[in-house]
Amino acid sequence: MTRESKFTLPNLLSFYRIVTFPVVLFAAVSGHENVFVILLMVNLVTDILDGWIARTFHMQTEFGARLDSIADTGTYILAFAGIFLFKASEFNPYLVSFSIFISLFVVANLLSLLKFKRLPSLHLYSWKIGGYIQGFFFFTLFVFDFYAGFYYIMIFWGILAFSEHILIQLMIGRMQSNLKGLFWVLKSRKTV
Repeated sequence: MTRESKFTLPNLLSFYRIVTFPVVLFAAVSGHENVFVILLMVNLVTDILDGWIARTFHMQTEFGARLDSIADTGTYILAFAGIFLFKASEFNPYLVSFSIFISLFVVANLLSLLKFKRLPSLHLYSWKIGGYIQGFFFFTLFVFDFYAGFYYIMIFWGILAFSEHILIQLMIGRMQSNLKGLFWVLKSRKTV
């Protein structure tokens, strides 16, 4: 049995996002919106790159999945902080739907912490697609403007993805990394 390497490029990119979290948060809290936006965009790009590199070059590991999940959670927190600090007026009319979105994100993470004693690393297809949609929404929001139609697409997909994530966590007995989705979980339960 070989030991998996922790010093891979995807892991270093995830680690970068974790290490820079306080810097990006400080930029937001101190009102430096331009610095915050640049650093958040770098985080979003490194999030895309770490997953792509890991899959393309067969560098996916359990450690990497966990590290990526920690970095993803931090990036979500940063995006939420930026929205509340810099874009609150645009979000006021959408407070109910955005609160549901954030609540489901929090529940998905808290449920995993309570049930499995760690952040989730399921990496479901719906979660990945949602991450791309949300990342592009955050990019568009902070670099260009708020677009209501795009917001509703992001919210709708996010709520579905977070709900699937929660449902799967309720169904499985131990946290597993890189599951595909509810269909595959149900299919594997029938064959057991």
